[in-house]
Amino acid sequence: MKFLDKIGLSLFSTLMLIIAIITCSIIFGWINTEWVYQIMNQVIENQTISNILLGMNLVFILLAIKCIFFESKDKNQMDYKNGILLENSDGKLLITKDTLENLVNSVVSGFESAENVSTKVELDKENNVRVFVNMSVRENAIIKELSTNLQTKIKSTIKKTSDLEVKEVNIRVKDIEPQKVINQG
Repeated sequence: MKFLDKIGLSLFSTLMLIIAIITCSIIFGWINTEWVYQIMNQVIENQTISNILLGMNLVFILLAIKCIFFESKDKNQMDYKNGILLENSDGKLLITKDTLENLVNSVVSGFESAENVSTKVELDKENNVRVFVNMSVRENAIIKELSTNLQTKIKSTIKKTSDLEVKEVNIRVKDIEPQKVINQG
């Protein structure tokens, strides 16, 4: 939580506590309503105190608007866009999307039938990993078998190296590359 949010929460909590105590005291008859009315009149009639209260109220209004309508972006909340932040008792580990994309590219490059690979990894707030692979395949490739093997290998490699569960591995075959003929002459 940011500093300004902490101040807003503290001021709001303190103000609510004071209002609740005064209200309960009036209801139980411990404070006379005439006495509260006289104090309020004296505060409003005194120009200095009235200006101080007006300033405090403006600050309270601005803090309330900030806390209600403007979301505080903590650094830990922003990290999920760049990668996955893992924490344990020894510290923190940020696994970036680039790291996961490079890992997927290395897995795909291990398959002879796959060529011209581009990878995209998407992460959400719940640390769900979705992998998108665009590639060309050689003309002798069995696409269904290749994609199933790639999906399994990508999921298991990411699980093994980072302990992250992959929700989806989506493969898009964009082209079939003709088999290269080697001239022996």
